[in-house]
Amino acid sequence: MSAHATTAPEELIHRIGHELADALPHHRLGGGIDRQAIDRIAADPQLKAALFRFVDVAPAARSQREAAAHLEALLAEADRLPGPFAAVDGLARRPITAPLVGRGATWAVRRMARQFILAEDAAGATRSLAKLWDEGAATALDLLGEASVSDAEADTYAARCLDALEQLDRAYRGLPGRPRLDADGTGPLPRAHLSVKLSALTPQRHPFAPERVSEDAKRRLRPIARRARELGAHLHLDSESLDSREAVLSTALELLAEPEFADGPSAGVVLQAYLRDADEVLDRLLVTAGRRKPPLLVRLVKGAYWDHEVIDARQHGWTPAVHPDQAATDRAYEALTRRLLDARPAVRVAIASHNLRSVAHAIAHDRHGGGDGRDLELQVLLGLGEDLRTALARRGLRVRVYCPVGDLVAGMAYLVRRLLENTASDSFLDRQAHGASVDDLVRAP
Repeated sequence: MSAHATTAPEELIHRIGHELADALPHHRLGGGIDRQAIDRIAADPQLKAALFRFVDVAPAARSQREAAAHLEALLAEADRLPGPFAAVDGLARRPITAPLVGRGATWAVRRMARQFILAEDAAGATRSLAKLWDEGAATALDLLGEASVSDAEADTYAARCLDALEQLDRAYRGLPGRPRLDADGTGPLPRAHLSVKLSALTPQRHPFAPERVSEDAKRRLRPIARRARELGAHLHLDSESLDSREAVLSTALELLAEPEFADGPSAGVVLQAYLRDADEVLDRLLVTAGRRKPPLLVRLVKGAYWDHEVIDARQHGWTPAVHPDQAATDRAYEALTRRLLDARPAVRVAIASHNLRSVAHAIAHDRHGGGDGRDLELQVLLGLGEDLRTALARRGLRVRVYCPVGDLVAGMAYLVRRLLENTASDSFLDRQAHGASVDDLVRAP
């Protein structure tokens, strides 16, 4: 692919967007979330904050009565409650009905979590992974974990990573071949993908001394990388908030530069388009990618910590490191998409988005440059991209489902980010859920 490929014309992007929409009846390209409940939550910022905080604390409640007390206290902070929530609040205040409210609210949180979190551990996920493979989708197992506060916790998470690699190897061994999922233009593709969190691999927290964090994390990451190489698996270091980004990047790039890992395992990092300096980060990744075989996999995302970064910057009187709005992020995402696709085969590219325009743009740029989709991977999140995943697979494209695995407490921060994604009024998911036409959804940002 030429480094100077011409940007795909808008008419091609629109045509591909309609092709994807037509791959499913009724143009359903979103998740299966209860939109009525989401709309009620999103309509009131105070209610939204209260319920999201309840989601965060519910798994830690020691009894149903305690869960009800948490819910009642949080709802009391809202000035006005819609009818159904006012009724729940009233029941939570009564000693007789409070346990029932606590049980029902906790059940609702767990039911919602199961939509986004595949299983509690890798062993419990294997049947679902095989089913997705049969349906034409590869997977990436995201091993959720809270930030470790001790060496013992970090060691436990590292052991979970090693066990997950073994479980993934067993899950995919013997499954039928799928040419589109098993190889691209540069060679075989690992079936087993494991995504890990740096903050769970070390208790060190030094934003201004990332080398200390990196050294401690690499000590636990090396055995995981060795086992991934032995099993032919892919190891991905996931993105987190901005204050840990340098530690994540330096850990990944320094580890992969060690002679022991020059020829494997297959590995990758995440590039967050909502950060203003994402182009500079990509420059750095491309320098490393050019020195390595197999190619570095770069997973391009919009970014899931926008609210956190803005609030943190305001508290410190800083200019936010993120783009000011969704449209600016979408434009940056498209520019980074083109740069990544033009950099192949030095890198493997995974476009992670549920936005029909972003996905159609990536496919169009690949096609306009002479590609057939073989060297383009499209990723969706479990619970949010089910219909889009089906549409992509029906079009013969390689799609990978990002599947979080972990217990409910460890998954709460992840779940809240997914809920924020669904309730943001300027998000693609919100627009498509409220009936935006395909032409509107694929319009340039």
